Amino acid sequence: MSANLPATAHGHAAPAETGLWSWITTVDHKRIGVLYGVSAFIFFLLGGVEALIIRAQLVRPQMGLVSAQFFNALFTMHATTMVFLAIMPLSAAFFNYVTPLMIGARDVAFPRLNAFSYWLFLLGGIVVNLGFVTGFPPDGGWFAYASLSERQFSVSPAMDYWVVGLLILGTASLAAGVNFIVTILNMRAPGMTMMKMPVFVWMTLVVQFLVVLSFPIITVGLIELAFDRVIGTSFFLPAHGGDPLLWQHLFWLFGHPEVYILILPAMGIVSEVLPTFSKKPLFGAPFVIFSGILIGFLGFGVWSHHMFTTGLGPIADSAFSATTMLIGVPTGVKIFNWIGTLWGGRIRFTTAMLFAVGFIGLFTIGGLSGIMHASPIIDLQQQDSYFVVAHIHYVLFGGAIMGLFSGIYYWWPKMTGRFLDERLGVAHFLLQFLAMNIAFFPMHYLGVDGMPRRVFTYDDVDGWNLWNLVSTVGAWMLPIGLLIFIYNVWASSKKPATAPADPWDGATLEWAIPSPPPAHNFDAVPTVHSDRPLWDQKYGGVSLGMDKPDAHIHLPPPSFRPLLAAIGVSTVFCAVLIRGHHIYEHMMDNPGATIQSIPFSDGTLATLASASCSCSTASSPGCSSRWSERARTAPRRRSCSWGAGAPRPCGGRARKRPGLLGRFSTGSRARPFTGRPDPTPRKSRPLPILGRIGPLPLDRA
Repeated sequence: MSANLPATAHGHAAPAETGLWSWITTVDHKRIGVLYGVSAFIFFLLGGVEALIIRAQLVRPQMGLVSAQFFNALFTMHATTMVFLAIMPLSAAFFNYVTPLMIGARDVAFPRLNAFSYWLFLLGGIVVNLGFVTGFPPDGGWFAYASLSERQFSVSPAMDYWVVGLLILGTASLAAGVNFIVTILNMRAPGMTMMKMPVFVWMTLVVQFLVVLSFPIITVGLIELAFDRVIGTSFFLPAHGGDPLLWQHLFWLFGHPEVYILILPAMGIVSEVLPTFSKKPLFGAPFVIFSGILIGFLGFGVWSHHMFTTGLGPIADSAFSATTMLIGVPTGVKIFNWIGTLWGGRIRFTTAMLFAVGFIGLFTIGGLSGIMHASPIIDLQQQDSYFVVAHIHYVLFGGAIMGLFSGIYYWWPKMTGRFLDERLGVAHFLLQFLAMNIAFFPMHYLGVDGMPRRVFTYDDVDGWNLWNLVSTVGAWMLPIGLLIFIYNVWASSKKPATAPADPWDGATLEWAIPSPPPAHNFDAVPTVHSDRPLWDQKYGGVSLGMDKPDAHIHLPPPSFRPLLAAIGVSTVFCAVLIRGHHIYEHMMDNPGATIQSIPFSDGTLATLASASCSCSTASSPGCSSRWSERARTAPRRRSCSWGAGAPRPCGGRARKRPGLLGRFSTGSRARPFTGRPDPTPRKSRPLPILGRIGPLPLDRA
């Protein structure tokens, strides 16, 4: 049978509906993939604008383009947007659109849950950015280190938007993760065993397991932080027996698997693009698959290399140093396998291929600079410097973004039925590749020379003028390449849909159906005999068994219920925002007020608050054993018993320890709790970066 199949379903499925309402109610995995892609690209532009303002502020010493406070909000929202609202959902766009096609399925396992996860993601992204509208943009860093993210040091509701937005986004990711795990494990085409799955599908599966296992960890931390901020608990407050390092452990136990959630999809895309345009199978495909699995497994054992400067001790430092070095091995295996695929192949340098090759080079640079930080000694010197900024941008921009653009150019004809102009695509690649290196490579020099990250200005005598200027020029070149891409997309949309089913001579199942695919994907479910089923049919004479269309094709009907469910879930989370604004207004009117002394307007929240401490008297709303109208209205002094020590008034204030980076240093770490809080802060060790600056804060960026 020819790879060019008829575009209709022989009357078995209705044509796709059109119009805005059809997009709102869609449960088709392909349309949801498009929605993810468009939304993520808009957030990507927003994050890019934030980055350009950051670089404009640092173009020369003592620049006054923005205030220090707004600069804090800019780098907080830039990182949050790029990680959670751009790269992750861009990967999700490919998961949704391509994965069911590659495994021979007509849709995902739970189509309505799929739509629900998209709408929840969109609402979460809106909530995170809502602070710009209300005047309280999150400004505590994308890591939100305690206790600086606590109410004592961030009185405004700014961090409430960040906490609530990430809780919503995490729920969306968990829903999608469960959906794709079930889809991949249960809905593969007949004959497609696990080792016959495409590498991109394997990387999708590994990513979903990482999501399902890591996002509950950060969810626990976010809930504890929300309780600290709106109820008055003390999970991360050292003055009340909490520990700021608990937040760091929770955050980075999620945060480092998150790095692989971001980069593994790009690795999967490159593993599909290279064989197609080299005209040879992926070299050592099983090794590439198992190295991806090993990366996912080891990703949960390296989190504390972000915390080498917190004083974990030599045993912990040695253990996490070893695992950090070890995780470089499967990454290196992938790189050698990709190079082996190119070796001896009949290479076609299409735009997709150029981005894939560029990914290999840039990601290798980022990986090598990361391996350096496996050494605690080196990490102590480069900690919180611009060297770390260069490293993460080579991994996420040079790696993830380059890989995702490779996938866009590769699968664009399949998604739209139209080709992107190759000449414009090459211009986009060359400009983005050049600008990326101009923007981020000088940051290595700045970091080694001692420039700390997250500072909104610097002095002329520091000697950082030249490289900051070069970096800013490179950053402002990046939008030019992006404009070329946007124009290419616009020009392509004006052309007729002439792309054939298999424009690249691909090897996987998505190229066996029309471009763009029909609503039901396959007229007949294919039968797979190897990991290159379409090449088997075209060059080996092994049929996919798709000659006779299925008599009955069932597709789930459109529904508005996923959107309603997403709105409902988001509304529940946004109760934290209401309480946060209430606390802020009360504290502005009553500077000496504590969280527990501020009355609740809702009995349920008050019941939660009363559980946060054990009271010696029936007193104010936040701390009573019996919730009654009398207790709500009778203002009495309350005291809470904190362990074995004498009763201590609720709402004690944690001490702020100033550091080099001001509000972004962790401060003190509580000693073992003995019944009374120890207000003495832990001493900071001097960590000079080549002698150019003073002591660094004991935290990890």
